[in-house]
Amino acid sequence: MKVNHVRQNVFPIVAALIWGTSFVAQSVSADYVEAFTFNTARSLVAFLFLAVLCVIFRKLRKTNNGAVKEAIAGSRRDLVLGGICCGVALTVASNLQQKGLETTTSGKAGFITALYIVIVPIAGLFLKKKAPRAIWISVILAVFGLYCLCITEDLSITIGDFYVLLCSFCYAVHILTIDHFTQKVDGVHLSCMQFLVCAILSSVGMFVTENPSWGAIFTCIGPILYVGIFSSGVAYTLQILAQKDSNPTIVSLLLSLESVFATLSGALILGDKMSGKEYFGCVLMLLAVILAQLPEKEKKK
Repeated sequence: MKVNHVRQNVFPIVAALIWGTSFVAQSVSADYVEAFTFNTARSLVAFLFLAVLCVIFRKLRKTNNGAVKEAIAGSRRDLVLGGICCGVALTVASNLQQKGLETTTSGKAGFITALYIVIVPIAGLFLKKKAPRAIWISVILAVFGLYCLCITEDLSITIGDFYVLLCSFCYAVHILTIDHFTQKVDGVHLSCMQFLVCAILSSVGMFVTENPSWGAIFTCIGPILYVGIFSSGVAYTLQILAQKDSNPTIVSLLLSLESVFATLSGALILGDKMSGKEYFGCVLMLLAVILAQLPEKEKKK
């Protein structure tokens, strides 16, 4: 039980930390390559990285147990279907977000994207996944905390905000899709398959709507490798592993700590000054996460 508790709580926090600190690398890449080109490159890097991991894990798990081999073979259909569903949701979400950033601010985009923490439990009601009252309170606290962290300018609505809102729905679909398939297939294999789908779909958009340049890609190869290996390969895999046998609403709350880490890393690495409003937002986010853990503790007692 302790191992599962660590996996379900520590893994999404580490994923949020990686996402929050990789914002600089994404911003640098955006100066050289367009959205589809960037997402194609990062997804391809993530796929190759995870493919190597799959080969290593397969060798480590070599067994003479025929039942195990049969179970693995039987999950291939679910793996392909899950990879396609997760890959499509992730591709649409990431490209909508990048498109929205063209006409909206990063702060507003971060806040609107993180609204998946509200969408996930609401969608869960229709999927017969009820959330305890304490988690709903946590969600409300987290929304207010995200607002304090992300919104620093006058609140206005642009077409970019609409794109990012659609992106938030897609991320919610991605979380719920993972929740379904992670019970059936290996998490690392599922992550590898979803990035193969992402790379293929994004490359179609790249060749149809953009003019990719190898020179531009190699100019920012460092940030692309960092985002591809850590932000995509490692963090999204940790998300999938964390969601196995866990409440998707709690995982989504932990993942939303990305905004806290992004703000803190901006202050520590880039020297950005944090306002009192941002500190208050961090406190609200941490309270939301702590409160979301209380129902589990009460159950154990």
